[in-house]
Amino acid sequence: MGRFFILLICCIVTACTAQTSKINGVSFVAAPTPINATHIDPVVAVHANWAAVMPFGFVKDLSSPTIVYNTERQWWGERIDGAQKTIELLHKKGIKVMLKPQIWVWRGEFTGDIRMASETQWQQLESSYAQFILAYAQLAETLKVPVLCIGTELHTFVQQRSDFWQQLIKRIRTIYTGQLTYAENWDQIAKVPFWQQLDYIGVDAYFPIADDQTPTIAALTEGWTPYKQRLQQLQQTHQRPIVFTEYGYRSVDHTAKAPWDASHVEGSVNVQAQVNALQAVHDVFWDESWFAGGFLWKWFHNHTSVGGADDNRFTVQNKPAEALLKKLYAHD
Repeated sequence: MGRFFILLICCIVTACTAQTSKINGVSFVAAPTPINATHIDPVVAVHANWAAVMPFGFVKDLSSPTIVYNTERQWWGERIDGAQKTIELLHKKGIKVMLKPQIWVWRGEFTGDIRMASETQWQQLESSYAQFILAYAQLAETLKVPVLCIGTELHTFVQQRSDFWQQLIKRIRTIYTGQLTYAENWDQIAKVPFWQQLDYIGVDAYFPIADDQTPTIAALTEGWTPYKQRLQQLQQTHQRPIVFTEYGYRSVDHTAKAPWDASHVEGSVNVQAQVNALQAVHDVFWDESWFAGGFLWKWFHNHTSVGGADDNRFTVQNKPAEALLKKLYAHD
C-alpha cells in the first residue's frame, strides 16, 4: 500500500508538472552563414527551453502568386538545409523547436495584405503555398519537431480562402504527427476559421497597451486587462491553449504604444521601458493555466555583436532585459 501511495503521488506530481510547464521560447533568427553549437549556448544561458526556427519563402509583391524558397540566393538559415542544422543544434542542447516557416514580401510589405486579383491567381498561390509548407512539414516530421506553425500573419489569405486552409491542415497531418499552430496578428485572431483544427491558438502579441514614454509595470498590467479577457474568451470558445508565437518590445521610448512598429528610427533608446514591458507580460500571463507560453522576438545567433546599450531594436541581447529574461525563464 505504501509503495502504491508513493507511486500515485509521483504520478500526480509529474502530471501537474507537465500541465504547468511553459514554453519559455526565443525566436531564433535565421543566420546568413552556417552556425555551430557555440551559437546556441547563449540561448541555453537565458534558460530558454524552446526556440522558433524561421526559414523563409519570398514573394515579389502583394499580388504575386508564386513563393520562392530554398534557393542559393537565400541566407543559409532561411533554407531547408540551414533550418535542419539549426534544429539539430538546438535539439542537442535540449531545446525544443517550433518550426515556423514564414513569407517575406519584397520591400517588407505586410503579409496580411497579400491578395490575388483573380480566382486563377488564388489557386496558383494555394498550390505554391502548399508546396512550401508541406516541404517544411516533412522536415518537421523527419526531425521530430514537436510544433509546426503553418503560417504567419496571413489574415486576408486565411479569411478569403478558408476552405483551402482547412484542407491544407488535413494534408499536413498526413505527413506530420506533431502539434500544429498558426501565428495570427493580434488584431485578427478572432477571425481565424480553423482554430479547432489546430493544437494551439497562436498569437503575435503586439497589443497596444500603454502610451507613456516609460510605462510603469502597473500601467502596462492595466493596459493588458481588456486583451487578456478577450484571449481567455477565445481560449474558452475553442478549447485550445493560447501561445504567443511572437511577443516582445523594443528598447525605445513609447515601446508599448505600437509594439509592432519595426521602423528603423535612430535614438530614443529606452532600456527600462523594455524591461518594464517584459516584466508585465510575464506577470499577466505566465501563471495562467490556459496560457502555454511564448517566443520572444527576437534572438540572433551572433550574440556578442548584437543588441547592447545603444540599440533600440527588439532583441534583449546584451541589455538589462536579457538579465530579466534569464530570471523569468529560470523561475518557470
